Parts: sequence; structure tokens; C-alpha cells
Amino acid sequence: MVAGEEAGQVDRREVRQRPVAHAPTLPEPQRRERRVAGGRRRAYHRAMYFDALSFLEDEREAWRPYEALAELSPGQLEVPVAGLDQWSGRDLVAHLTFWLEHVLDVARELALGETSPAHQRMEAEWAARGDALNAEIIASWRALPLADVLERFRRVPGELRGYLTVVPEARWLKNAAFQRLFTSETIDHYAEHEADLRAILDAVT
Repeated sequence: MVAGEEAGQVDRREVRQRPVAHAPTLPEPQRRERRVAGGRRRAYHRAMYFDALSFLEDEREAWRPYEALAELSPGQLEVPVAGLDQWSGRDLVAHLTFWLEHVLDVARELALGETSPAHQRMEAEWAARGDALNAEIIASWRALPLADVLERFRRVPGELRGYLTVVPEARWLKNAAFQRLFTSETIDHYAEHEADLRAILDAVT
């Protein structure tokens, strides 16, 4: 997965409003990249968001192509085609949903306070295990009933958007590190897996 921007990148997307000074900060989220289709890691040019509506609109639009996965048959979802690891549609569903559930946990905690133990635990776990964690996620989700996997896939993105409308903006949108976290695990993450999505849909439809 991808969190944060590559060193030296220039953000060419427009800044929507003036930044708010003196926002509290956190350590930079760690990069959680997985090898993607074609073996390349992608770089992103992100806006710095200063209103929640702009973020939520962009996230919703970026997620829309992935909804096609929920329309595939069980057999189509099991075909291994995407990337160096030969992920199936089911695997991509699991991977995306797991990380969305993670930031949903973070949003729930930020709705109650200014810190997120879930974020701190995940950063420590990723630092210790790296991409082995992604492989474990795929293996564990393959053991789940497909109906349960798809239910979570359909439900969690909307639930996350709902929470981000009630979390005080000072705790995520105007906190640079948390904004990077939410962007990297949604908009940037979707962009990272666009080639995987295309490979899966091209192979089974």
C-alpha cells in the first residue's frame, strides 16, 4: 500500500483553500506498498484538502470503478489474474476492505478523541512485518465466506464516509498526518490498484 508521497515530488493538483496554521501533527504514516501489476510502484500527485466535502467527493469518485467487483459471480471472483502475486478479484476485495476497515477504526477513535491507538498499533506492526502482513491478510480472508467478504466490501466505504462527516475536521482534515493517512488508504490506494482492477475485469468479463 502507499502512504505519503515520494521524496522530491511536486504536487501539481490545485490547493483548494488556504491551509490552517498550527494544526497538530503526527509522525508520517509509513509506506505500505504491495507489488502491483507490471511490477512497478506508482507515485501520486495529491491535493492538500481543506474542506471535507472535496475529499469525500474525490474519494467517492475514485472508489466507483471498484464497485464492479461486487457484480462478479463467485466463479469470476476466484480467477487468479492480477499482478505478480496473481491476485483474484476476491483477493483485491479483501485487501482493499481490510485497509478501509483499518482507517474506519481510526475514524471511530478520532470521533471520540484526538489520538488513535489503532493507527499507532498498525504503524508498529507494519514496521515489524512489512508486506508479509498483506500476505497474511489475503490468506486469512480466503478462509471467510464469500458472502461475508462482499458484505463488508459493500458496507465499509460508506460507513467510513459517514464517520468522516462527524469527526471534527481539526482531528483529521486539518491534521496533516491524519489527512495523509486517510488519503493514502483511500484515494491513493485505489489509484495504486487500478491496473489490478483492469486485469481482473478484462480476464473475467
